[in-house]
Amino acid sequence: MVDVPVLETRRLSLRGLSSDDFERYAAMWAEPDVVHFITGSALSREAAWSRFLRQVGHWDRLGFGYFAIEDRATGSFIGEAGFQDLRRTLSPSIEGTMEAGWVLATEAHGKGFAKEAMHACLDWADRTLPDKRVTCIMRPDHTASFHIAEKLGFRAFSTSDYNGKPTILLERLRSS
Repeated sequence: MVDVPVLETRRLSLRGLSSDDFERYAAMWAEPDVVHFITGSALSREAAWSRFLRQVGHWDRLGFGYFAIEDRATGSFIGEAGFQDLRRTLSPSIEGTMEAGWVLATEAHGKGFAKEAMHACLDWADRTLPDKRVTCIMRPDHTASFHIAEKLGFRAFSTSDYNGKPTILLERLRSS
């Protein structure tokens, strides 16, 4: 088992997912406003469990993964953020990159938590895996996430089709 680092921000604690997070995790992935731009439909409990295990496994196999996002004021699990490599069938390919992503429960939307969490994740990636390319993908109509990505330094480099939906491919340009 890999020790996932703990990252602290002013309002958030980012840590490895624990079994205690699963019920809240499954509930989050069943929220229509959460899944609208990602899967398009709510995840079953079984599908949420598979996703949960996939996120945990990234740390063991790749040395990076998703962090659980915890609100420091309440101690509540409010989402996840970090990196994955899903070997997606995309052209151009982003396989082998650290694909950044963030997902927050509906009650945490619009509070700046995604940007705050991803700043911490990207700072960690810059220190830990400085030579690794960082990418992300999103649907063009997901304006809130696109705005966050731009603030984090991501820029579009291509468009593609993923699972029958138009998709924008972005990469983070690190300052030298």
